[in-house]
Amino acid sequence: MSKYQLDYLEQLEAESIFIMRELAAQFENPALLFSGGKDSITLVHLAKKAFAPMKIPFPLVHIDTGHNFPEALAYRDNLAKEIGAELIVRKVEDTIREKKLTEPKGKFASRNWLQTHTLLDTIEEFKFDACIGGARRDEEKARAKERFFSVRDEFGQWEPKLQRPELWNIYNGRIHKGENVRVFPISNWTELDVWNYIKKEKIQLPSIYFAHQRDVIEYEGQLIAVSDFITIDENDTIINKKVRYRTVGDMTCTAAVESDAATLDEVVNEITASRISERGETRIDDKVTEAAMEDRKKGGYF
Repeated sequence: MSKYQLDYLEQLEAESIFIMRELAAQFENPALLFSGGKDSITLVHLAKKAFAPMKIPFPLVHIDTGHNFPEALAYRDNLAKEIGAELIVRKVEDTIREKKLTEPKGKFASRNWLQTHTLLDTIEEFKFDACIGGARRDEEKARAKERFFSVRDEFGQWEPKLQRPELWNIYNGRIHKGENVRVFPISNWTELDVWNYIKKEKIQLPSIYFAHQRDVIEYEGQLIAVSDFITIDENDTIINKKVRYRTVGDMTCTAAVESDAATLDEVVNEITASRISERGETRIDDKVTEAAMEDRKKGGYF
């Protein structure tokens, strides 16, 4: 009799599907936080597998800063329509106006810090008791501190010292009224795992993940896309380069990398050879302070 074994991608997939089903069993009103990036796209694919032949039993929620890549927005709309999922979009711009928030100024004025207000308002509006996120432990120091089930208090805040133990694949989703849980099914995945899984499952991605020609400016060694959301001054030189994106954030805070990788095989080879994390290489907003991400997460960020 042959021995049944799972390869490492199948093991990761099985773990993530188990967490998805635990989430559905323990919570009454969950949602999947969707950005149009490869990690949240992978989550949708896993959710489809977890609950097939049914539709996924929760909505996709996008907190729209207004500074998104058009390719990611088009993909978001097409995917929601294709799988028949409810898509909830809430705009940071509306929150800025309603709460009279001060919008950041400067060359790359990012609304990333303001997303937290819109996210917490959206959770309150729809009474979500759990929100699925695509964070991975290899991305950044603060995200390495998360559990699969990460509790947020009644103010939406995160306390890393009060994480619950998760022994023997037992996940505690009990919360008090007003609290909610962030759930991270691909926490044990790496960037390369995600790309290998996308390749294995033949998952379609937004075109910006593959090499293309784009007008950019070079700023402190990083290539920033020319857009209406950044300030271009007389010291900037607009150049056209062949680039792709390792991660999809706002156009104001996400840098491109020079690349000829136009296929999944070529992207996987490029990531395999890289010695710099995707956020370390391409996310401007994570370079503000050493604890930038942790400070945002404590305040209720994704």
